[in-house]
Amino acid sequence: MNALYLIPARGGSKSIPNKNIKELNGKRLIYYTIDAAREIAIDEDICVSTDSELIINAVEKYGLKVPFVRPKELATDTATTAQVVKHAYDFYSNQGKSYDIIIILQPTSPFRNGTHIKEALDLFHSELDLVVSVYQTKANPYFVLYESNENGFLTKSKTGNFSRRQDCPKVYQLNGAIYILNCSSIENYNQGNLSKIIGYEMEEGCSIDLDSEIDWEFAEYILRKGIL
Repeated sequence: MNALYLIPARGGSKSIPNKNIKELNGKRLIYYTIDAAREIAIDEDICVSTDSELIINAVEKYGLKVPFVRPKELATDTATTAQVVKHAYDFYSNQGKSYDIIIILQPTSPFRNGTHIKEALDLFHSELDLVVSVYQTKANPYFVLYESNENGFLTKSKTGNFSRRQDCPKVYQLNGAIYILNCSSIENYNQGNLSKIIGYEMEEGCSIDLDSEIDWEFAEYILRKGIL
């Protein structure tokens, strides 16, 4: 099964400036994801999709060729990952290269590694639309999540007769680390219309997604201490 490993890395980042190429424990953030992909793929099947010359320069200094500059209209706050995926797929199709699946690896997941990707790939089969990485969340809607009703009173997000969180059904949260998309489902993905999705469960520590300065400091601490 031919796989394209797609690393979407937009230049703009409001929460952490130049996040994708900022050094995390002495190593640029995007390099962690490139290394994970390189554990199981050759460079010609790894694509960094970016609009940023700074990111292109950093990636190519790391020995990986960036095949194109992402169009500006796909580098805005409103551009979707599905649009970025479709653009990359069309680019390679126009070059005469065919892929069966696209493995989307966000640079903000530095603790996802090649073993995780391999295990997620083992779950994929051609009848699926998507395999997505998840972790079991403590914020269980049967137990600790509430919504305001029409009277302004808090009510449980999901009702159930459970007295302990451990007795509630398991609930999973997307962690953004791995998405394995069937290329035959790209159009439906672009329309947000996928139904055959299964989860690949990762441990909570490896599911850390760097979205804020607090996340960043926590990741630095983990790497310095060698916790993971």
